Amino acid sequence: MERIRRVIETLEVFYRTEISNLEKASFLMAETLKSGNKIIWCGNGGSAAQAMHFSTELMARYKETRNPLPSLALPADAVLLTATANDFGFEHAFSRQVEGLGKEGDLLVAITTSGSSKNVLNAIKVAKSKKIKVILLTGERGSEFEEEVDILIKVPSVETPIIQECHEIIGHILVEGIEKNLGGF
Repeated sequence: MERIRRVIETLEVFYRTEISNLEKASFLMAETLKSGNKIIWCGNGGSAAQAMHFSTELMARYKETRNPLPSLALPADAVLLTATANDFGFEHAFSRQVEGLGKEGDLLVAITTSGSSKNVLNAIKVAKSKKIKVILLTGERGSEFEEEVDILIKVPSVETPIIQECHEIIGHILVEGIEKNLGGF
């Protein structure tokens, strides 16, 4: 039961400190889609699963049946990931995809609980060079990316499971906000 209390306390601090960034992110995501561009997601491990989950919420549906919203999860293609890792190194697993698939006006949502994932940082750098906006979901230690991204959403914790649990809630709030901001699509 202690763990539930820690998650609740983390979310309370998050609500006080990060809610405006969450609102800005949701608006930016909706504007990206309104302009005919796509949302690209990346992350490793549990964050990869969340990237695929939230991308699916946009392409398939969240709560209501609607038209698919253009979204792509970079961790979803195991063949591409392993080929890139083998030929260029795992630190380029996402940046190569951003380079090949991303275009100006798209949006990259990068997820890293540690804030130190080299392949995520490289994807952010390539995105910025292509004039792709970037939202970063991270934990307390993710501040080193702050200068590289347009919106930083930081969970005030260093515990990976708590950060991931909060990212799950944040992701659903973002998708819900996109649907609300897009109105009757």
